[in-house]
Amino acid sequence: MGNNKFNENTRVQVPAALHLCKLGYTYLDNICAYDTKTNILIDVFLKAVKRLNPGLSGSEASLLYAKIVNIANNDDLGREFYQLLSANSGTKLIDFENPENNDWHVTTEFTCENEDTEDEFRPDITCFVNGLPLAFIEVKKPNNREGILAERERINKRMSKSCFRRFFNITQLMIFSNNQEYDTDSRVPIQGAFYCCTAKEKAFFNVFREEDKRYVLDYPYREITDEMENKVLKHRNCIVIKNLQEYQTNKSATTPTNRIITSMLSKERFLFLLRYGFAYVERKIELDDGTQGTQLQKHVMRYQQLFASYAIRNALTRGVKSGIIWHTQGSGKTALAYYSVKSLTDYFAQRNVVAKFYFIVDRIDLMEQATDEFAARGLVVHNAKSRKELMDDIANREVTGNDEGKPEIMVVNIQKFKEDKTKVMVDDSYSTNLQRIFFVDEAHRGYNPQGSFLANLLEADQSAVKIALTGTPLLKEERESWRVFGNYIHTYYYDKSIADGYTCKLMREPVETVYKEKIENILDQLAGNVEVKKSDIDRNQIMEHESYLNALLDYIISDFRRFRKEQNDETVGAMIVCRTNPQARELYRLWLERFNIASKVSKYQEQQMYMAAELMLQYGNYKPLTASLILHDEGDKQERKEYIEGFKKLQEIDILIVNKMLLTGFDAPRLKKLYLGRSLDGHDLLQALTRVNRPYHDFKYGYVVDFVDIKENFDATNDRYLRELNRTSDESDNTHTENIANDILVSKEDVETKIKEIKSVLFNFTVDNVEEFRKQIDEIENKDSLYELRNTLSDAKAIINQVRSFGDEETKEKLASLPMGRIPSLITEVTHRIERINLFESTEHKADVSGIINVALSVLEFEFKKGIPEELRIVVNDIRERCERVQVEFEANFDTKEERYVILADEFREYFRKKGFVPQSTEDAKASIQYMDEVMKKIREINRRNNILKRKYKGDERFVRIHKRIEEQNQKRERPIISAHEYEIAENLAKMKDEIDRRLFLDINILDNEPAFGQDVLSIIGKELIAMKIRADIKDRKYLSNLITTEYLQQRNYAY
Repeated sequence: MGNNKFNENTRVQVPAALHLCKLGYTYLDNICAYDTKTNILIDVFLKAVKRLNPGLSGSEASLLYAKIVNIANNDDLGREFYQLLSANSGTKLIDFENPENNDWHVTTEFTCENEDTEDEFRPDITCFVNGLPLAFIEVKKPNNREGILAERERINKRMSKSCFRRFFNITQLMIFSNNQEYDTDSRVPIQGAFYCCTAKEKAFFNVFREEDKRYVLDYPYREITDEMENKVLKHRNCIVIKNLQEYQTNKSATTPTNRIITSMLSKERFLFLLRYGFAYVERKIELDDGTQGTQLQKHVMRYQQLFASYAIRNALTRGVKSGIIWHTQGSGKTALAYYSVKSLTDYFAQRNVVAKFYFIVDRIDLMEQATDEFAARGLVVHNAKSRKELMDDIANREVTGNDEGKPEIMVVNIQKFKEDKTKVMVDDSYSTNLQRIFFVDEAHRGYNPQGSFLANLLEADQSAVKIALTGTPLLKEERESWRVFGNYIHTYYYDKSIADGYTCKLMREPVETVYKEKIENILDQLAGNVEVKKSDIDRNQIMEHESYLNALLDYIISDFRRFRKEQNDETVGAMIVCRTNPQARELYRLWLERFNIASKVSKYQEQQMYMAAELMLQYGNYKPLTASLILHDEGDKQERKEYIEGFKKLQEIDILIVNKMLLTGFDAPRLKKLYLGRSLDGHDLLQALTRVNRPYHDFKYGYVVDFVDIKENFDATNDRYLRELNRTSDESDNTHTENIANDILVSKEDVETKIKEIKSVLFNFTVDNVEEFRKQIDEIENKDSLYELRNTLSDAKAIINQVRSFGDEETKEKLASLPMGRIPSLITEVTHRIERINLFESTEHKADVSGIINVALSVLEFEFKKGIPEELRIVVNDIRERCERVQVEFEANFDTKEERYVILADEFREYFRKKGFVPQSTEDAKASIQYMDEVMKKIREINRRNNILKRKYKGDERFVRIHKRIEEQNQKRERPIISAHEYEIAENLAKMKDEIDRRLFLDINILDNEPAFGQDVLSIIGKELIAMKIRADIKDRKYLSNLITTEYLQQRNYAY
């Protein structure tokens, strides 16, 4: 029987459903009137929209409902529906100002079914606002090794299927929890409570950390009455858990699941998220045919953006009109500005004031990036590149200039006039019904507060709201120049960003000794034989010399190619930070010259002058590398924009060569390697390093190749950083390290510890021979050992250059013997072994069959990537799809003792053990497809029958199993137990169930005395049989009593 489900129900699901009732949701245990296409509660919805829109007629409400059902099938991630939902004017679906004017409901196990395809899934908990299923919660039992990971994979598969599109387009928020605290050592969601929104392909699981320390504890929860609790327990058919101490513990408001429910689904918070917390983003991508296209994404507010939005509003309410948001790089400051446009527009509208927004930057590349980001999210964006353009707009009283009434923002680049000291005049006589709001990006760069244009503007416009955004703290000397902004409104530090998975730690890679010596020798030669210190020589002139730069290029090209190979990822990019603009130009010239294309520029290539490509013959079968030179005085704006887009979005460019440009605010997740050839300090250093800290694929770190020894500068920055950090931190929550380097850089000591761990684990394996390695891991039966091995190999992949530099000779030799790129192959082998063990690990047929299919899918995927004949590719895809469907059906079965199920499972296992997973020919593949279709029909018929009975017993799977055991017994005897007619069996068992549940509600503690409980059940059975005028001897009554008692006691005993 499915004991895992009892664990999930009792540990997390039932307490969570009750907690939602404490938040003011009404529990529904008998939903009848709902739309099967969308799961909208029709009557609740129609009643609510007519209440919220008094002028709406019944027919108009019905038309609105029909429209929602229709647009729910759009292939737009629910964008059109969200526009209706979040609207605060016109026809309202929700009253955002008055939470209690909405209807709040919750239920459990509410099936989402596509009636056309018969595909279905059943969220553990569904939350409704005005009849709309806007959120659901999935739970897993604690300490389930891959519980949350499994949920993520499952939800990604479901979201990719068009058959479930309507449900996901309506659903706004999804929460996943195994009721454990976060594991801060892992970037992947293994344990904890996470949230996400709909995605086309893969959802990002966000953590949530409540910042209002009293919010959960002091929330005005409603009292849970016995009647309410019994209603939920009865609906879930788990009355037996009521007196368990563990169940009582998990009803606490402070469990991880209940905390995130209060933080995100309490009425006020959920409405705020629904109104302001979602964004639709149009990302430019390269399509399969090489043309440019767009990909629609849906984003949900990160928790730090939510609390920053609240903090801005609270500051304004207190009369504070200026302040600083310090959110570490990569945490979404531009997105925060977008959410703030939505939030503050409403904030001021409620006060009869119209808000007008400006986003100020001081570099052309930042203006272009901000413009793209805001436009991608649907804002109408205007640009101001001169003082006159900005001042003309400030003088203009119009707020929106577009016909659709979309929110607008002006992105201003003050680079060319920021030192303009001419006095700024702002007409203060304008209507008090207009409020200007300035976001000042990258505020860590100190503007001169005396006499600069920006300082004069902000001084002149006293009524303006001024919000400074920075990814690094304002250190003492800069804080002096930013007094105009006041204190921090909200902060979000490096350590939290890394722990939350929004950024990665950085790995500093020293230059390999042989290359380092070569480069130093070249510098010595260039310096000549003159007995002077190197610092006395013009180092710029030396480092722009051809000899030095060729040596640098040799190292970078070799290192980057090896990096891609070892990480098994050809999509990652790199950036070379040069010392000077002349050095960058010379490096780029040598790149062109080296590969002999500078003299062969065709007319087409001349237009692409600043894109270099290696000749294929230079590096055998390697794909050519491409590079672009990005300097503020090279090329025009459009050219630079195309090169940057070629790197960020189209992935046409492999390496960017820069000096000062792109070191601040440039956000490209694929940029994972930084070659730092320029000495930087303070903010400039932090900003440059964190260009490579964005999460990308399965990378654990961003990598910095250090040609200039940044440690010294880190130490110099550290004291200033910590003083500012401590000044802004709550002392009770001061968890920061004593060194900023430890927050964002992996220390040498950490690397050395990992090397020792790698050496210890790999000691017993032959890693330079895949066949020997496979034989060795095939002898391992313990999955924990295999998980450890896989993690160790992942660590080795992540720090392989550090091993070459810092490892002991034995470990270096072991890794040196590996062919380049071997580690990813070893990781794949270990993964396959783990999946194969799943075949033999469980005693339950359900898990056994599911394990077989997991192995089949894994092997098919491996073979697919390795390469199979073209004619097999399509049919293999068909096999994979059928495997997934059959797996879902097997996992949906809750009676694994049924004879038909046991026979089918045995046949299925035997088929694959004999035939294998990979078809040898098209005919072989078609035979497998036909067999899978036959299995699908059989398992669906078994499940269909189970579900019919389940409805008869109001969702109680225990009594379905009891019913079927009685039927099976009746087939073997002349005189039936209870009756030969199914309806009479069901009627009688239902009455017995009601009476047993009534007794348990009166005295739940009777379950502690199993013999007494058995006698009570036997007594109830006798009375009901007499009432039904059914004759049954003591043997039959005891048989029935044993079936029923076993189900109740197993449910109770397996609950924990």
